[in-house]
Amino acid sequence: MEDKQHESNNLFEQLKKLDTEQRNPNTRSIDLADPKDIARLINEEDKLVAEQVGKRNDQIAKAISITAEALQEGGRLIYAGAGTSGRLGVLDAAECPPTFGTDPDKIIGLIAGGKEAMFVAQEGAEDFEENGRKAMDEISLSSKDIVCGLAASGRTPYVHGALREAKERGSKTFFVTTVPAEQITISVDVLIDVPVGPEVIMGSTRMKSATAQKMVLNMITTGAMIRQGKIYENVMVDLMLTNEKLKERAKRIIMMFADVSYNESEKLLEEAGGHVKTALLMALGELSKQEAKALLDQHDGFIRKAFLSLQG
Repeated sequence: MEDKQHESNNLFEQLKKLDTEQRNPNTRSIDLADPKDIARLINEEDKLVAEQVGKRNDQIAKAISITAEALQEGGRLIYAGAGTSGRLGVLDAAECPPTFGTDPDKIIGLIAGGKEAMFVAQEGAEDFEENGRKAMDEISLSSKDIVCGLAASGRTPYVHGALREAKERGSKTFFVTTVPAEQITISVDVLIDVPVGPEVIMGSTRMKSATAQKMVLNMITTGAMIRQGKIYENVMVDLMLTNEKLKERAKRIIMMFADVSYNESEKLLEEAGGHVKTALLMALGELSKQEAKALLDQHDGFIRKAFLSLQG
């Protein structure tokens, strides 16, 4: 009983010091505000988030480089988080296959409490480091992989357990948090601390903290995909044609870059087996499917490099 009380006291003291658990002086009268003022106050605080993220561009760039290299060498990017942070990791992982044509097993989102926690909070699931360690074991984490811990508070035991297990296995580690670095008690390869300050509603890290984390994750995965040739100019050209919208987008991309008709773009996609990059290079270089695929392989999947080689 005394141990439990001591543990509760420690947690209380930790939370009391966290930036995200402080009262925001700008929103102390929000309970009396009308709807327009509520919207304005939230928006004013949200404007501060992008500025804070921008101060960590160097760390984010390092994470992009490490991720691109790991994926190229057969590794995986594993997100580990709890609550809102965990859901953001799952979301980012789920968005990569249709957007960039990645293997669903290459970027994985893990949340304390499992799949059920995506929809209904699983109380207590985040409170034990052992749960995070076990999650790494369940996915057979290897030294080729990267584990990116997500915790607004910087202290979530589940996340710390995952990161410590990753370190012991020789995996690279990132930590994305929204409290200052001096409040972090765990060592990682890349710390991306984005101190967004007190939330609009004290402790509600689904607000500014979540926005900051989502921005960082977008930058890491998008940057890594750019570095792997999944973008041509500023257009995603390695998308998977899993629904009608994506099929039509693929046709439009080919029409836009290769100056061909709708019917021609549709025919090219069919000939390329639905692989947009192959179809596009076939159109740009007047190549067969086999020639286009061989040229893409020769240039590590970069369409621009492949196309320029034809002109040189």
